[in-house]
Amino acid sequence: MDKSSLVEQIINTIKSVLPEAAQVALHEPCFAGNEWAYVRDCLDSGWVSSVGSYVTRFEQMLAEYTGSGYAVATVNGTAALHICLLLAGVQPGDEVLMPALTFVATANAVRYCGAEPHFVDSAPDTLGVDPVKLADYLVDIAQIKDGHCYNRFTGRRIAVLLPMHTFGHPVDLDPLLDLCQRYHLVLVEDAAEALGSLYKGRHVGTFGRLAALSFNGNKIITTGGGGAILTSDPELARLAKHLTTTAKLPHPWEFYHDMLGYNYRLPNINAALGCAQMEKLPDFVAQKRALAEKYRNALAGVPGVQFFCEPLFARSNYWLNALLLNEECDLRDTLLAETHRLDIQTRPVWRLMPELPMYEGCPQMHLNVARSLQSRIINLPSSSHLW
Repeated sequence: MDKSSLVEQIINTIKSVLPEAAQVALHEPCFAGNEWAYVRDCLDSGWVSSVGSYVTRFEQMLAEYTGSGYAVATVNGTAALHICLLLAGVQPGDEVLMPALTFVATANAVRYCGAEPHFVDSAPDTLGVDPVKLADYLVDIAQIKDGHCYNRFTGRRIAVLLPMHTFGHPVDLDPLLDLCQRYHLVLVEDAAEALGSLYKGRHVGTFGRLAALSFNGNKIITTGGGGAILTSDPELARLAKHLTTTAKLPHPWEFYHDMLGYNYRLPNINAALGCAQMEKLPDFVAQKRALAEKYRNALAGVPGVQFFCEPLFARSNYWLNALLLNEECDLRDTLLAETHRLDIQTRPVWRLMPELPMYEGCPQMHLNVARSLQSRIINLPSSSHLW
């Protein structure tokens, strides 16, 4: 089949899954519950800013849904991840192992701590950190001294392993936890895209010492912006709340701040939106999984492509559906251009972190799988209402 015919077949197959519309967005929020009522309550009561009952309620709903002991709401997912890394003990000059294939916020949060991202390769079955390749790599570059892991080539301490659950698909966490134990690393999960995803029946974000969620407008639920820190440690939860609320000690009128804190609080009006969204989350997950199944069935017979499916050990929220082109199918940019011409919003995966100017020269392993995935992934329209 010639390229133009294959492009036409792929696009017609994608269109067969989608409703007829003037424009199909990549991912839109869905407001079909109590959003208006809860936001109106904030406006009527005047509790719209950083204090209010909806913040507490939202945190409780997140903790209950995920099975984490505690949730601390933040202004966005990047802020949540920044605090996670600080509480995990990341110090200036440390290194943090993280995927090269991720959104830039993962690396930025590392740099906010004064630390250095150390980029690792992806596994083709999860799109996240490859535990087998990482294990082989650490044999070569890591050494243990005084109960800490060091990069034998840079001399820097390797403090944290920071996997990201790409498009909501869980990484293989058990072998990563084994590596953390063997090399004295702290596991912090970037679960920004993975609310509603399970690893071996347990919600992601509850395996590491801490985890970060995101509620940006394009996520499976949204608070407009917003994020959250998950942890099962009560002291870390207390510190997370303290640091994200400017480290101010409670007092009726005095302003006394006992640590360097951050104004990372989620406003009550945003949390109100989040509470309504959490009430619909099980429906959103079911609808997005149904949409993914429609894509999978439709694309099954199309040559040169495959629909990326959740790993066998996982139940994914399918936040963003992914079309994966075969190695020899050099059509990514053609398909992106043609779908956008038709007002069907698609996108490529992120540029690899070490290809960005601020992260050139950071330590990295061989990234052959991540580079291949970068050239072959196309994200398809994934809004929950499309199912």
